[in-house]
Amino acid sequence: MNPMEYYVTIIAVYLGTDLIAAWGMNLEFGVAGIANFAYILLVAAGGYTYAVLTLGSSAAHSGFQQYILGVKFPVVIAILLAMAVAAGLGIVLGLTGLRRLRPDYQALTLLIMSIAAGVIVTADNGLFNGNSGLSLIPDPLASLSITASAWAYVALVAALCVVSLVIVRRFTAGPLGRTLRSVRDDEQAASAIGKNVVGLRILVQAVGGALAGLSGALLVGFIGGWAPGSWTYVETFALLSAIIVGGRANNMGVFVGTAVVLIAVLQGVQYLPSVPGQPELVPDLGWMVLGIMTIAFLWIWPRGVVPERRPTYDSLVEVERSSPSSPLHVAPRRPHARPRRPAPTAEVAGSSAVLELTDVVRTFGGVRAVDGCTLSVGRGTITGLIGPNGAGKSTVMGIASGFVRPDQGVVRLNGRDVTGDGAHRRARAGLVRTFQLPREFGGLTMIENLLVAIPNQRGESALGMLLGRSYWGADEKECLDRAMGMLSLFGMLDKANEYARRLSGGQKRMLEIMRALMLQPEVLLLDEPMAGLSPLLSSRVEEACTALRATGMSMLLVEHEMGAVERLCDHVFVMAQGRVLVESSSLSELRTQQAVQDAYLVG
Repeated sequence: MNPMEYYVTIIAVYLGTDLIAAWGMNLEFGVAGIANFAYILLVAAGGYTYAVLTLGSSAAHSGFQQYILGVKFPVVIAILLAMAVAAGLGIVLGLTGLRRLRPDYQALTLLIMSIAAGVIVTADNGLFNGNSGLSLIPDPLASLSITASAWAYVALVAALCVVSLVIVRRFTAGPLGRTLRSVRDDEQAASAIGKNVVGLRILVQAVGGALAGLSGALLVGFIGGWAPGSWTYVETFALLSAIIVGGRANNMGVFVGTAVVLIAVLQGVQYLPSVPGQPELVPDLGWMVLGIMTIAFLWIWPRGVVPERRPTYDSLVEVERSSPSSPLHVAPRRPHARPRRPAPTAEVAGSSAVLELTDVVRTFGGVRAVDGCTLSVGRGTITGLIGPNGAGKSTVMGIASGFVRPDQGVVRLNGRDVTGDGAHRRARAGLVRTFQLPREFGGLTMIENLLVAIPNQRGESALGMLLGRSYWGADEKECLDRAMGMLSLFGMLDKANEYARRLSGGQKRMLEIMRALMLQPEVLLLDEPMAGLSPLLSSRVEEACTALRATGMSMLLVEHEMGAVERLCDHVFVMAQGRVLVESSSLSELRTQQAVQDAYLVG
């Protein structure tokens, strides 16, 4: 094998292993929004696991290197175990860094973990031979000639790249990819439509970790050595830069970014002549160029060379325009979705409470935002919750929906205690909320915002991931029909393919209401739904609320527009200073009460 041919095989293997790692990190960062600054630690875990499972006893080769385990497994088993170890470590990182911390703190925590792991491995010679690292790691194709072995390894890496791409596409395309993007854009809004944010992120970190482990195992098997200097934290930022430059959440964009950043830049600088007296300047130049390139893309072209794809449904929009939905048609219930109670008749509507809050208390920094609040929402009714600013209304909505944990008190849904249930569990049980300030999934189009809210989608299941579009394609068509019907109902078909972040404030408000309705909730919590809406859109919301009440849906409405409260609400609670002052079925009667007047005058 001539030197050029040998060099080409090295670059090809580097490109392939880097690409597998970059796709795994893109799944975490680009698709799910996890800034995993410890990602290179997962690559290292795969490399070390493969090494100690193929080297044999540490007493071999005169015992010049010390390491744990030291067994000799078949290569395939060693690679699979390397992936499993890295996936398990990814789950551990997810559990320790994702549940309680803000995203920026999560990233910092993971970075510290990566640095700490490097220090530990370097300091403890008994783990993986300390700073010297491991060498003489067997080549799985060593029985072949040098030329045949090198090209066979390239073919092996290429084949596993294809397999990795197929796996990643199952997570990034279709309903599951849409759900992961919603988590990336707004975790709270995703929880509000029933998505288990923590579970999804841990799943993604497990899959991303498995790909990182595969990358590390393949690289170590090829180069025959692995040391702490090979997986410093800056390697994570190199992968991150490849994603940013290529185009996050786009698998082909990551391919372009990997080729440009990790190969052309970081490998290309090696051909530059050295600077007399500055031997480290040329290697450092690659990182300088990389930093400048990353900043330039973030500032000038943040979507990358190959931006994230935006699916469009123009043909469906035209079809829906030609056959608009009935004014009272919201969405047909899908056969496999959660069954709902039959709509109550006029005689029994409101005769029982579907949602109850009893003696609820919530304190923030010693201030009781909610102080012993008790209220209920009758079945098939619209219940109003009014009061001055700072009365505790939005906190009550947060407690009812599961976003705020009460210090004491009980929340019941259909008589069942749901106080300990998280927001996504309550949403799945039929208790859905909107927010005081609209929370849209800005990186999704308007129709995708509606599609992602539909529960029990086949494409989000484990079977859907395995079988692909052939399993969930028909279900997706049904979901599209429902979403188009909702857009037609609210007169917003022309915005179907518009990114949600580009909508006006009123349009975002309408989108959030429509998205909540896509879940077909039993109880809908509306937090100031009329705020920021034009008179036309406000009238549409009122008409929709009236029609939905006729179907048996119950609503708790927080609203400052008293005209809407008077027209819509069957019962009204008045709050002030965290407590319910009075309640009545007549807003005009409440206006005459001195306690209500004092509350609005003095808060």
